[in-house]
Amino acid sequence: MSAIKDLPSQSTGPSPNLKYCPQPYENILSAVGNTPLVKLQHIASHLPCNVFVKCEYFNAGGSVKDRIGLRMVEDAEKSGRIKKGDTLIEPTSGNTGIGIALAAAVKGYKCIIVLPEKMSKEKVDVLKALGAEIIRTPTEAAWDAPDSHISIAKKLQMETPNSHILDQYTNPANPLAHYDGTANEILQQLDGKVDMIVAGAGTGGTISGLAAKIKETNPNCKVVGVDPVGSILAVPDSLNDPGRLSSYHVEGIGYDFIPGVLNRGLVDHWIKSKDSESLVMMRRLIRDEGLLCGGSSGSAVSAALQAAASLKAGQNCVIILPDSVRNYMTKALSDDWMIDHNFIDDDIIKKKRYENWWADKRVCDLELNTPLTVSSNVRCKDAIALLKKEGFDMVPVIDEEGDVIGVVTEGNMSTRIISGRASPDTSVKEAGVIYKTFRKLSMNAKLADLATCLDMEPYALIVTEQRCFANRKRKRSVSHDFANGIQAGDKSSEVQAKEQMEVVTKSVVCGIVTRIDLLEFISSDIVTKSEF
Repeated sequence: MSAIKDLPSQSTGPSPNLKYCPQPYENILSAVGNTPLVKLQHIASHLPCNVFVKCEYFNAGGSVKDRIGLRMVEDAEKSGRIKKGDTLIEPTSGNTGIGIALAAAVKGYKCIIVLPEKMSKEKVDVLKALGAEIIRTPTEAAWDAPDSHISIAKKLQMETPNSHILDQYTNPANPLAHYDGTANEILQQLDGKVDMIVAGAGTGGTISGLAAKIKETNPNCKVVGVDPVGSILAVPDSLNDPGRLSSYHVEGIGYDFIPGVLNRGLVDHWIKSKDSESLVMMRRLIRDEGLLCGGSSGSAVSAALQAAASLKAGQNCVIILPDSVRNYMTKALSDDWMIDHNFIDDDIIKKKRYENWWADKRVCDLELNTPLTVSSNVRCKDAIALLKKEGFDMVPVIDEEGDVIGVVTEGNMSTRIISGRASPDTSVKEAGVIYKTFRKLSMNAKLADLATCLDMEPYALIVTEQRCFANRKRKRSVSHDFANGIQAGDKSSEVQAKEQMEVVTKSVVCGIVTRIDLLEFISSDIVTKSEF
């Protein structure tokens, strides 16, 4: 009690931060923009220049995309395109969806968000909490494929009365939000002295809007674009050749097409980022700088540390940190997830070391049961009957070519069928009940690696690679025949060319291992005391 009574005498006066305290807002949308610019103290201490980060996760919805979500909605209102009660549909990697859903919740619009399966559960949960309807699409679908998030959004818009796709990929409100807002904030915060700006490119609206405005007052400012390996946004196009169109884990940046709002002519230099360096840097920013940012922030900072090495003392480099760690609590913030994906630096992320007698044993030392698989066109009701008959709670799924594409689990089917999102009479593929983030190990993998996998999932698929040779025949073309002096109608023109051998590598399931299988091996009588 004495401490409470003595509070006035212990006071040092009003907090100096009160000068930054804003007046009351009419609604939460007024909390979009005016994000802090923070100087890096440790990670960039080896550089002579000043390195600042623009913390966009301080926006109301948690990301830089709140700016364009609000701007696109407000511009559509001003033009009379949308009215209260209409439905807003948007294909997105998640953050733009949250920005639009936030505006829709406050302003009274319905909202449907279409996003690939790759995007985090946390984004989906936030969108649901904001009242948005969620449609998931295959991650591997090309942007113009019928089942891509963009194509599905267009289909929904045609089927839904009074609905609109504001379209972040082509909407000028996207770069304008940064031309009018973000860029001017940075110029004001640094008294107009910006020598380098570094930003990841997704739709490209952020980097295009920033570059256009900042180069007006700072024509010598270097604009550095960051594009993940697997994406094709970087210039020259040869930069995209290593790993072209391969999958990557960092969310929110990169695409397999060039969005209309991306002006690559404004970008002076491109740097390709890798998952490992990006996500480890994200964790360094959290630990060493206290910046609770997401994976694409790690991409931007990793690239900036390379690019800013060319700057001199007194010059300023600004890096955009697009979103917060809130979106990745079960992914890059998890040590187990990072280790499972081999994103290890032996400093922040250290691989588990098993010193037990069994750690160097191999998966082939386990007694594996003959596996049972189902094809992707099997109906859900038949898969359920099979699981019941065999006493399993999961079964691997193979495609038409015999390759493993995922696992059907009792839990996944229960969730979708009971909620009415899938019918028992549809195939497991059409019902969307195939769980694709399963773990695969070879027969020669160490049990220590298996134990690490089983820390994340209750089971692992044991696969072996099989090389399959297939005969493929092809007829000589007419141009080939004439080139060799053979006239049309000549019997020799009907002779088939020599058979060519085509080699295909397939993954074949040879077993399923669960935690109990590993525990049984460890505690079995197979091991003699001398092996302990």
